[in-house]
Amino acid sequence: MENEKNKVKAGVLYLVATPIGNLADMTERGKKVLSEVDFIAAEDTRNSLKLLSLFGIRKELVSYFEHNKKASGERIVERLQNGESCALITDAGMPAISDPGEDIVRMCADAGVVVSVIPGACAAVSALALSGLCTGKFAFEGFLSANKGEREKRLAVIRHEERTLIFYEAPHKLKRTLDALADTFGKERKISLCREITKLNEDVMRTTIGEAIAFYDVNEPRGEYVLIVEGEAEAFGDERPVQVQNDFSALSPEEHVQHYMDSGMQKMDAIKAAAKDRGMTKSELYKILNT
Repeated sequence: MENEKNKVKAGVLYLVATPIGNLADMTERGKKVLSEVDFIAAEDTRNSLKLLSLFGIRKELVSYFEHNKKASGERIVERLQNGESCALITDAGMPAISDPGEDIVRMCADAGVVVSVIPGACAAVSALALSGLCTGKFAFEGFLSANKGEREKRLAVIRHEERTLIFYEAPHKLKRTLDALADTFGKERKISLCREITKLNEDVMRTTIGEAIAFYDVNEPRGEYVLIVEGEAEAFGDERPVQVQNDFSALSPEEHVQHYMDSGMQKMDAIKAAAKDRGMTKSELYKILNT
């Protein structure tokens, strides 16, 4: 029927959110699309087969994950261009968020293929809503690098981020990440640790980074975590601590900017961060550097 509600259309890639724990969170629209597309691209076909079976859905499954995303993505786009419809799903939550799905969305955009989203569960936004911290402005960081140097570089870049920060973390890496956050933001910064969202053991700990470290020194982390960290603006308001403002007082403007560039920042971002430390505008510091 031409006017059928939520009709699946030929040549469209559908991004279908799947439950992050509670199967009842699968939307009716999501089930309809999964039932009617020509094929489904999945991060792990074995996990997805189990999920689809629970909903009585039988469809061709193709593998699409981090290590085959280029070759598999090209094949998927070609099939879409030939008039087939496809649903992209991840193991849990919204495809393309901290997920290789972002690459195939880009490929479709470049190829002129229509992409449509079927909203649903998302761990990052759900945890933010539960956190009790500022939700008006936030930045999603996903998983920090397992490489210590890369992790330290990234945290140096966001050290003065004013927005609430969102991180994903696995239980076996949680203690390491909390230590890294303490080194960057200090132990007094507020944090909400949201664990096993929508599952039977869902739990939210609203505390400080230091108190979280102390808790997990005697308690083993269990389950998947979303960490919501208070932004600098909320932590300090209009008055940043003197030690933060004076950290770089002994550096010349050039040395100050170079410090941030050495940590991984692009030049203009480094100028902006250094200017903030020095209580001036980016344009004022830029003029000093170019005189």
